[in-house]
Order: sequence, then C-alpha cells, then structure tokens
Amino acid sequence: MKKIWLLSLLSFLLLHANGQNFLVSSPDQKLKASIEINGTIRIKMQKGEQRLLELQGVSMEITGATDPFAQLKVSRSTQKFVDEEVIPDIREKSDLYRNCYNELVIRFKSNHALTIRLFNEGLAYRFSSNLKDSLTILKENLSILLQENDSLRFQPAKSFNSSYETPYEHKKIAAVEEGKLCHLPVLVEKPNGTFIMITEANLYNYPGLWLRGTGKEALTGTNPTYPRTYSYKGSAYVHGQVAERENFIARVAGTRDYPWRIFAVADAEEGLINNHMVYLLATPTELKDLSWIKPGVVMFDWWAKNNIYGVDFKAGINTETAKYFIDFCAAKGFRYFLFDDGWSTSENLLREIPGLNMPEVTAYAKSKGVDVMLWVIWHSLYKQWDQAFDLYEKWGIKGIKMDFMDRDDQVMVEFYEAVARKAAEKKMVLNFHGAYKPEGLSRKYPNLLTRESLIEFEYSGWSTWDNTEHHNLLPYIRMFTGAMDYIPGTMRNSTKENFRAVGDYPMGQGTRAHSMALFVILSSPMEMLPDSPSDYYREKECSDFLARIPVEWNETRLLQGKIGQYTILARRSGANWFVGATTNNTARKFELSTDFLKQGKYHITLIEDGINANTRAEDYKMKAFDFTSGETLKINLAKGGGWIARITPVN
Repeated sequence: MKKIWLLSLLSFLLLHANGQNFLVSSPDQKLKASIEINGTIRIKMQKGEQRLLELQGVSMEITGATDPFAQLKVSRSTQKFVDEEVIPDIREKSDLYRNCYNELVIRFKSNHALTIRLFNEGLAYRFSSNLKDSLTILKENLSILLQENDSLRFQPAKSFNSSYETPYEHKKIAAVEEGKLCHLPVLVEKPNGTFIMITEANLYNYPGLWLRGTGKEALTGTNPTYPRTYSYKGSAYVHGQVAERENFIARVAGTRDYPWRIFAVADAEEGLINNHMVYLLATPTELKDLSWIKPGVVMFDWWAKNNIYGVDFKAGINTETAKYFIDFCAAKGFRYFLFDDGWSTSENLLREIPGLNMPEVTAYAKSKGVDVMLWVIWHSLYKQWDQAFDLYEKWGIKGIKMDFMDRDDQVMVEFYEAVARKAAEKKMVLNFHGAYKPEGLSRKYPNLLTRESLIEFEYSGWSTWDNTEHHNLLPYIRMFTGAMDYIPGTMRNSTKENFRAVGDYPMGQGTRAHSMALFVILSSPMEMLPDSPSDYYREKECSDFLARIPVEWNETRLLQGKIGQYTILARRSGANWFVGATTNNTARKFELSTDFLKQGKYHITLIEDGINANTRAEDYKMKAFDFTSGETLKINLAKGGGWIARITPVN
C-alpha cells in the first residue's frame, strides 16, 4: 500500500470567530463543508454555489449526571491531507481504490472529538471519545435538512425488526410521512440530477443508523434501542427477535471511535457505481492469511431440489441429489455447492436429515474439487455455537449461509462480527441473508463475501417485486454499499405480461439475455445461480457462457445508465471485458462506443434478445465476430430485455 501524507494549506480554512467555525474543502476544491459549533454542531455541504444539505443537531447523548458530548468547547483542531492507493483483499469492483481526502479533527475539552473527511466523492463524519469509564448511549442526534424539490429513493420498514427486503419507494422529501422508517442506504435526488447517498461505515459494537421522515424537507436519524428481552414463540425462524427494549441504544467502552456517517455526492449515475467510501472508511483486516478465501459461483438446492429431471433417483435433500449438483459444479468449474434450508431440522444443526450422509457428500465434493456450504438459522447457530463450528470443520464444510437475523441493534451487530471472526478461525466463507446493508465488515473480515439486504430472485416465487425496474435500481442504490446476493441467471424467463409467481418453480421477469446480463451488472464475489443443473444442462450454450464469467474484477465502468430505466456496465478481468446491458419494461436501442478498450483487435461473443423476445422471453441469439476498438456496437433491447458480451483481445 502506497501512502502520501501532506498538510493541505489551501483546503482548510479555520474561521476563528470564538474558535468555533471551520471550513474544509475536498481535494479537488469542488465540495465544501462549513462546520459551526455554537451550543450544537451544524454542518453545511455545498458544491460550487449549489447547496446540497445541512446537518443539524449532530450530537450524542449519554446517561449520567454529566454528558461530555454536550460540552462543545474546542480545545484544538488538526488537519491533514491523505492520498493513498488501497488494494482490496477481494476484488469486488476493482483491483485498486484511491483513498484521497482532506481531514479535519476537532477535539473538545471534554475528551471527545468530531472527525470530518471530505473526499471528492462526498463527506463523512464520526465521533470518537477518550474517556476512562464505559458509557451508556441514550441516543444519537442527526437532522438532515434538504430542499423542497429533492426526492428520495428508499426502502421503508414497519419496525426495526426488518429483513431489509421491501420495494424501493420514490417520493418528494416532504411526502415521506412523519415517523416513517427508512433503512439505509437512502438516495437523495436533486432536480438538477445530483445524487446524495446516505449510509454508514465501520459499524462495530453499535446499532445501525436509520432515518425517519418528518413530513417536511428533512429527515432525522434514529437507532434501534438495546434489547431487554427476546421472543421464542413460533418457529425457529423467528426465535431471538426482540420482545422488549431498553431506553438506550448502546453500552460502549469510553475510549473508541463511532461509526462513520456518509453523505456521498455524484453528478450522475456513474458516480454511484464507482464510489468506494464504505470500503475505504472501514477497518482494514487483521487476518494474516487470506489465501484460503475463495470467491466463486454457488449452486444451491433450495429452489431447484424438486425440479431435477432425467435422473434415476428421487430428487430432494439427499446424498444422490447433492452428488448430482456437485458433478455439475465440477463440470462447469463452479466452486461451491450449498445445502440450503432443510438439510437439518431448523433447531438442531448437528445432524443431517435421513437420506443425507454429510461426510460422504463432503468427501465426494473434495474429490471433485468442489467446496460445500451449509445454510443455518442464526439463532440455532448461536445456541450450538462451539459444537456446530467444530462439527462443520470436521465435516470439511467451507462456508456458511446465515439467515433470519432481521435486526441491527447493538447485540446483533456484535453477533455479525463474532460469526465473521469465528468463521475466519475455521477458514470458512460467509453469506448473510436476512441481513442489514453492508457497512464495511467485509473489509475487516474478507471471508464475508456477500449478503442479501435486497429483494432478490427468490421473491419471484410469491410476488411481482423482483421486476426489471427493480433490476435497474439495484446497481445505483444497494450495490453502492457492497456485494449483494441477488442470484441472477435463471433459465426460466418471462415477460411482464406472462409472469406468474410460482413457489417452488419460479420464473424471473425479463428476457434470457436480461437474466444473464445481471450476472455481470450485479456484483458479488460469491455469485449464486438459482436453477437446477437439469435446467442448465438443457441450456448448455447459456450455461457455458455463464461459466466463463469471473466474480472478481480489475476494473468496473458504467458505460451508460439511468436509474430505474437502463444500465450498460462493463467489467474487466485481466485483458478480457464483460459487458451487461438491461432495460426496464421499455424497449430501447443503443449505440455503444468501444473506446473504453485499449487500441487493437478484439473478438466478441454476445447473447442478445431474439426477434420474438418481446413475447417469448426465452428467445435469444448468440453472435460472435471480430472488431477494432473504437467501433460502435448496436444494442437492441426488447421490453425487459438484455444483452451480454465477452470481449477478448485478438493476438
């Protein structure tokens, strides 16, 4: 890692009226943040002459006779400029991130501090404290003032007990009802096209941040309070949810840093795709050996287990079906096979169901070069912690998919990290479902390869929410925060008009080319495929194409895109490029310049919508030809259509 540390004399201007006013600029001088400390903390951010937002009442409150956070007498301030290159441990988007910012640290006489970093891509702030005694945090205060014509894209929630899987709403800021809960990330859209993404990073031993509507041009911050008692009614899927809560949000050590609050700024959609602030503000990993962490494609049996055909055994959760999946993974070069829900009883993770011999399956998988993962309910894992991890290590299990956490209070946030740490000790990778948004834990524990926190393909089994407009929201909102387990690449494709929600035999909205393009567009270093091997064997041409797509990348570029409407995104792996294009339910035509390629000759293999894809979504056509960089490619997308290409240099 190359680091450059310099003092920036031009980017910081301290206005010494009572020593309580400061101004900080981004390294390129385009963003400015003014900080006023006068009984409360107020931060205003603007770009040029454009007012972006104002943060008011930025503070924390603790229990006790004296509250050091309420004492805002500045003792001193320090400043620095940082410009460094960060090499990510897992190449989710790129092999190199530039971490360039101006930092202002304002230290108060009561032994706490406010740190502000201004990147070219946005603003982040956090509190820190250096106090002897532990603290009980009553609440964290934040009011975000926006403007009348600003609009908001967000996922609402009825309570803090949330799976984080609701459709995005798009409303004018004042139309977000008073008290309405919004979980992060939240995207603000200015009338001139400027975006502001609100989220957080470096969330450890502290509850997640949420926002509430006010019915006015403002949002307020809030956090789930600390659990007092838990519920164990009903099935194991909902055990361990909060029944009663305390009147405070966290118990913490007196000396610590608190999470970063992020307000990223983008002039256009491209700035949302290539913003890395969540990763850059997270704690670097302390793991010494990362060689065992293997990104890759996952086949799993949950949707597909009853849809195997052309075999001489009864499909289901059994040894024969598992070997069938493993054989397919080995044939295609896919790294993982996952036993999803049903391999054990929901409450006992220490014994497989009759008909399934786990040691036999894992030994067979090892002989084929395939790793096995297990799905678990989080609370069952919590109850059988040491026994389960030790048994899985003995079996040779290489990964865990944990589900149904559905909360982000301090206790659950601590549990996420405990699982990541324990899995790292056992050299197991992780996938979190029923999970809150990424906030940097995967940098500290790179074995956490992906997580849910979105409406993904499974929703096609019971709703219309996973539609083509949604597919063109995810790259710009949810993907901003980190890897997401969408589960693309279904071979059972449907137009909007023909779509039906079918439980164990789901179809996906969008054309065949659309579903395959999502494999490139929606990034995850652990990419899961939804269908059974039988479906992919039948569609050999398409499955062979998918098998050649990497899950780690050297470079990511948005070539064209409009939030909610269409996306054309390119990713580079070595010298090869992969390009995916999708549209919502509007047919579109594009002329795509290939000037993003280095000068030279290239070979392209592509899958595009067939001539009848508007009515028969499975209709596609494969083409291959040579071309010279700089030439224009014509892309014709059907309604809900797509286009995917593999571009390789010609030697």
